[in-house]
Amino acid sequence: MEKRLLSYMVGTLTLVGATGCGHAPEKELPMNVIYILADDLGYGDLGCYGQRIIRTPNLDRMAEEGMRFTQHYAGCSVSAPSRCSLMTGLHTGHSCIRGNKEVFPEGQMSMPEGTYTLGTLMKSVGYVTGLFGKWGLGAPDSASVPNKMGFDEFYGYNCQRQAHSYYPDHLWHNGERVLFPENRHNVHKTYSPDLIQAQALDFIRGYKNRPFFVMLTYTLPHAELNLPHDSIYRIYENMFEETPYIGKFDYLRGGGYNTSKKPLASYAAMVSRLDRYVGQLLDELRRLGLDERTLVIFTSDNGPHHEGGADPDVFHSYGPFRGIKRDLYEGGIRVPMLAWCPGWVKAGKTTDHVSAFWDVMPTLAELVGTTLPVATDGVSFLPTLLSKKEQPEHDYLYWEFHEEGGKEALRVGDWKLIRQPMVGRTRMELYNLKEDEHEDNNLASERPELVKAMAARIDSVRVPSPYFDFGREAR
Repeated sequence: MEKRLLSYMVGTLTLVGATGCGHAPEKELPMNVIYILADDLGYGDLGCYGQRIIRTPNLDRMAEEGMRFTQHYAGCSVSAPSRCSLMTGLHTGHSCIRGNKEVFPEGQMSMPEGTYTLGTLMKSVGYVTGLFGKWGLGAPDSASVPNKMGFDEFYGYNCQRQAHSYYPDHLWHNGERVLFPENRHNVHKTYSPDLIQAQALDFIRGYKNRPFFVMLTYTLPHAELNLPHDSIYRIYENMFEETPYIGKFDYLRGGGYNTSKKPLASYAAMVSRLDRYVGQLLDELRRLGLDERTLVIFTSDNGPHHEGGADPDVFHSYGPFRGIKRDLYEGGIRVPMLAWCPGWVKAGKTTDHVSAFWDVMPTLAELVGTTLPVATDGVSFLPTLLSKKEQPEHDYLYWEFHEEGGKEALRVGDWKLIRQPMVGRTRMELYNLKEDEHEDNNLASERPELVKAMAARIDSVRVPSPYFDFGREAR
């Protein structure tokens, strides 16, 4: 296995920097990388993570043919800071974007000009780079758009607020605004995820003879809960017929769906449509003969949402954990992650290695054989992907969340401390995740010295931000 990896990495720093007509022998090409990021998909929304209602056969197959991570964490419990953590290799105590901060009429707070990103990393060693889906890390006229942050090709939403609509009046192709006048006035004709999927597949086909790095940042299954209605009918037939949950959805076999229950059906259909997109991608890699030299990683940007009529309680979208999006309990930040590359990632493997979004940058740097010019908070999980024993571990994991009064969390080993403001005081919650993964038994009063030590650690690992602070002086 290691020999095969080395054969793919031979010439990474020379061959991929050439003008690249694809004449080099295939065995000398480095590993392609596709990173798939779902939006608000919960840990428990996939069959391979225990989902009983929604069927996800392609992602389940990806788990069977690859590796399933059980302790992988998002960068934050909402979109922009989570994606910034992923892009920069920094946790939210060090990253530049630590909350959802809007820019009008379109976009979110920008990363500083020249920020070193995953795109910068992969482009620096000769990869052609593309991002398809949602950006949310800088307004269209800023220095922080995908094409200025290391990505050769971009197609999708610049603004995560506008990405709430699946039938938008425009998307962006690089710096060009692509208009869809047929979608105005609440008319639903052009469904954006289908366009984004098609652009991504075309990019892969076009660069099949060159090493590529693709980020597929799907908007599914984020609210609004909306998609072509024929998909909902198909999902009903596929999903509920053999389950005991039919009554919850008031399914009428001859009459489609009851509109009062549509959000539940829509959420399920969106997860299954996402699964279908992943299946199309894996099938295309096989058809192109790229499957054995393309590492595909699938994950989600945070926990499941409770918006637009979605109900994570019905689907147990949070899996065995407590909490949803905007929580720093496990359900808000622990996310599914699958890694797939037949013949390289061992099939059917499950790992409990503790990892997080800020580990992706050092992992890819080690994969392509380069040294990062910037510091990160990450630990490469490449040894885990290779099923090697010498996997370094984190000393700690840290998160902060800048809504609802502000919250912070620290994990050290199996211990986790959550610090959040209450009326007139600060609440400390201490959990042993090994014994209490649902975070029901707050041990703070029983372990005051541990709480004190972990709270001091929280203060030491965070650098103050001029844009995001908690007003600690008032605590």
